[in-house]
Amino acid sequence: MIGTPIPSCNTDNKDDGIDKSLNYRQEMRDFVIEISEYAKAVDPDFLIIPQNGIELISEENGVIHTPYLNAIDANGQESLFYGYNRDNKATPKSETNRLIGLLNISQKGGNTILVTDYCSTRSKMSNSYLKNHSNQFVSFSSRERMLNSIPSYPAPVYSENNTNIDHISKAKNFLYIINPEKFDSKESFINAVAATNYDLIIIDFFFNDTAFNTSDVSRLKVKANGGSRLVVSYLSVGEAEDYRYYWQEDWHSTSPEWMADENSNWEGNYKVKYWNNDWKSIIYGNENSYLKKILNAGFDGAYLDIIDAFEYFEE
Repeated sequence: MIGTPIPSCNTDNKDDGIDKSLNYRQEMRDFVIEISEYAKAVDPDFLIIPQNGIELISEENGVIHTPYLNAIDANGQESLFYGYNRDNKATPKSETNRLIGLLNISQKGGNTILVTDYCSTRSKMSNSYLKNHSNQFVSFSSRERMLNSIPSYPAPVYSENNTNIDHISKAKNFLYIINPEKFDSKESFINAVAATNYDLIIIDFFFNDTAFNTSDVSRLKVKANGGSRLVVSYLSVGEAEDYRYYWQEDWHSTSPEWMADENSNWEGNYKVKYWNNDWKSIIYGNENSYLKKILNAGFDGAYLDIIDAFEYFEE
């Protein structure tokens, strides 16, 4: 999600048309697997990284869901040590331990774990990096939930190196910056990110309404110290955003069948019935799909957000 979270007048009442017989977790697994198959048919090295929803790696009976595990290359996890209930506050230990148990399963299956903690004091940022490192997780400590800036601490970047990063398993650190509001132009944003030595960059596909092109992405793939790195595009698959190219203005008054309620914390973001084929066709499978645009621009992967949308439909 991009933009400032603004309370909405919508109360997130459930849509009466939702099919309660569906297995919402399996529908999301299937969706991610389909996205992966489509992308990797175009580029076998393309990375698929779901954020949150780590519960999907196993069935309700605890059996590992191997097809899902094999379809992804990494797991993104927010607020593992800081930010679960409030930014700059420690996540409850019980929740941290539960998540680590699941993340370890994915890691043992060959996937890299990318953790974003939300903390602003230097001591907590350092503690986040140390705790994640001890678990062999790659981490990023963000001072702001909005993910709109390049942190000045630590300097140099944690585990900075000049290694050529040609696979996500080699990444020692990453930068997550999907909201470019502090930059006055796409060029200034590219220059600022290019001047860093992060091994992996997660950005939005658009700078405001202008998409990054192959030349832009190529520039971002080189660290300031000359090493190569990976550049991944953010992609929300569990919510529709009314500021995206695919949005049709009349949807504000007449919602498509696949659209559910507006997110009460993020104005302009709408829950979607992600198992619906019309929504899927917006995300992947054709030349105008969001994922195809990301592939065409030369990104190394997609960072899939709102994977945990199944929780909304299960409630």
